[in-house]
Amino acid sequence: MSEDTEHKILSLLSTSDAYERGFSLLVKTYQERLYWHIRGMVGQHDDADEVMQKTFIKVFKGIQGFQRNSKLYTWLYRIATNESLSFLAKKQKNHLESIDYMENTRVQSLSADAYVDNSVAEKLLAEAIALLPDKQKQVFLLRYYDELSYQDISEICGTSLGALKASYHHAAQKIENYILNKSN
Repeated sequence: MSEDTEHKILSLLSTSDAYERGFSLLVKTYQERLYWHIRGMVGQHDDADEVMQKTFIKVFKGIQGFQRNSKLYTWLYRIATNESLSFLAKKQKNHLESIDYMENTRVQSLSADAYVDNSVAEKLLAEAIALLPDKQKQVFLLRYYDELSYQDISEICGTSLGALKASYHHAAQKIENYILNKSN
């Protein structure tokens, strides 16, 4: 998003008369990108909707405390990422399921989902991503789909650039190996 849009949103949010309009513009501007980021992490549409609601509630409650030390979208992605990870941890704890079972369920839900492109290549990529550890999945999704810079991802994840690049590299290797093994 442009700095002008971000500045306009923050300006509207700083005045009580325009706060509602500013928050609506924030949601309109970032909703789709955040949804697909969350969706990539949690797998299912209904779960992504739930996490989106929690994300925007947290943003609504905390926007006045936004320090502007980072870009608005990196702050939003950090909240969305943390909410996604919390959701996954809670889901795993509540269901007392093994990680393998949860990952297989996420892969199966992607295959049956009307919102996911089910071409062979897209299906293999989605399966491979679903099997990544959460940190690698998060980094891969932010870099590959959201096309964020390593610096922005570093701010979102609170990870050093070196560790971040290593996570992305390992994720890409795992995805490549998965696709090659499934293709043979």
